[in-house]
Amino acid sequence: LKIELKTLKEQFLNQSCVNVTSLENFLVRVLTANKYGVSMLRNASSASNWDFVSSLFFASTLVTTVGYGHTTPLSDAGKAFCIIYALLGVPFTMLVLAVSVQRLMHLLTYKPIALCQRWAGWNPKRASIWHFLLLLFLVVLCFFAIPSVIFNAIETSWSFLDALYFCFISLCTIGLGDYVPGEQPNQKLRSLYKISVMVYLLVGLTIMFLVLRTFHKLADLHGLTSLLHLPHCEEEEEDKEPIVADQSAPNEQANVDKNTNKPLDPSSQVSYSSINR
Repeated sequence: LKIELKTLKEQFLNQSCVNVTSLENFLVRVLTANKYGVSMLRNASSASNWDFVSSLFFASTLVTTVGYGHTTPLSDAGKAFCIIYALLGVPFTMLVLAVSVQRLMHLLTYKPIALCQRWAGWNPKRASIWHFLLLLFLVVLCFFAIPSVIFNAIETSWSFLDALYFCFISLCTIGLGDYVPGEQPNQKLRSLYKISVMVYLLVGLTIMFLVLRTFHKLADLHGLTSLLHLPHCEEEEEDKEPIVADQSAPNEQANVDKNTNKPLDPSSQVSYSSINR
């Protein structure tokens, strides 16, 4: 595509008189090439769109469903592989993110709320509200404000609002593709920069899912889900961690052991419900 565009440019410059049709054709080809990341500017970067780091960045945006669209497969084989890779990679990535969030909930949600109840004497509703506000503030600071300052410093053509806009569009998996990091010509440490952005996206998406799940728990506690007739945020039995220790558990276990050791009454009728499981 780049060779074809270069030939078209030379033909355009060699013509003494250019009509409107030729000019429009040239502009269409330039815009099409620019869509696929091929630039004809003299100071454009010579880095390939499909080197290892760029391909790795494309794969990460594909499986995380961010999909900026700045680089797309052109061949039929590439498109077919992209479909198969997405069918396998997207569910696996979502599974990894879900498991990671499930583990982080105990460390960053349940335990802080339990500490607020134990040390400050707050009730569960008050503790959950203050915990969510603090978590939201830290997420906005660490994954939106500070990265926006960094992107604004590295990407010279981006304003702070552009960088903040990129962070929001990326972490919400909207991925419009109008702002993509690491695409400026002659950028220093481009490979390391691209890998750092990949890590930021993966960690940021995990934290965003954590915030959404924490908000769902908060809505359950305050009755918002029941009010709006929404499903509750349920978890598996082995993943549940009580915020306040249940003192009745030993008594219930003792009653179960007592009933287990109790002999059967000969006059009683045996059924499946009387068999200890």
